[in-house]
Amino acid sequence: MNLFSNIADFSAFFLKSFFFPWDFRKQKIRILEQIDSVGVGSLPIIILISAFLGLVTTVQLSYQLLGLLPRYFLGAVVGRMVLIELGPILTGLIVSGRCASAMAAEIGTMRVTEQIDALESMAISPYQFLGFPRIMGTLISLPILTVFSEFVAIYTGSLYAHTFLNVPLSVYNYGLVRNFYPRDLFGGLLKSILFAFAISVSGCFFGFKVKGGAKEVGAATTYAVVTACVLILILDFIVALLVFG
Repeated sequence: MNLFSNIADFSAFFLKSFFFPWDFRKQKIRILEQIDSVGVGSLPIIILISAFLGLVTTVQLSYQLLGLLPRYFLGAVVGRMVLIELGPILTGLIVSGRCASAMAAEIGTMRVTEQIDALESMAISPYQFLGFPRIMGTLISLPILTVFSEFVAIYTGSLYAHTFLNVPLSVYNYGLVRNFYPRDLFGGLLKSILFAFAISVSGCFFGFKVKGGAKEVGAATTYAVVTACVLILILDFIVALLVFG
């Protein structure tokens, strides 16, 4: 019963935060702030981890494929793995750990210090003032971060293949282009959009639910990250089943 109650509360929070008449002129500054926090702030760590993702994927696949299949298969398999699965889910998990916890901590601290009560006393909806910009900012930022991640991973993979495995860039790129399907890119971007909702709604929801003091704020950040990660894995399976199944 508690599980269903939490799911209902989670869904109600999303509706309160996102579906309402709003004036872009009043919201755009806060949305831009969240784009800067989520998107620009996460970009360095996304680039760093994506570079190693491309290197590790290329090393592992070269061990399994080279000598058994033509060399252009290396570019084909790396490209499809990054576009379909590794790029979107790795980006989602990184942003989840970095931003869902931050959202829960920020809003939870505002709840503990009664700043949210002050908003309500001024007839300002905290869901619209605090929740919506974070959801929208994450929704805009995560697909862009995913594209950056995929590009960096594929590029570093091609450099490693050319430098250490003697796979010419033309051969690597031939496999990449020859086996590219728009559905792969669409599926990955669809995942990133759904992951953005999971991350932002989880962070804001558990922040609003904080009652008590610093201990509860810390617990809310943990719940936010764990919930976001679980939702990402569930959504990843659902999209894979619907788009690629």
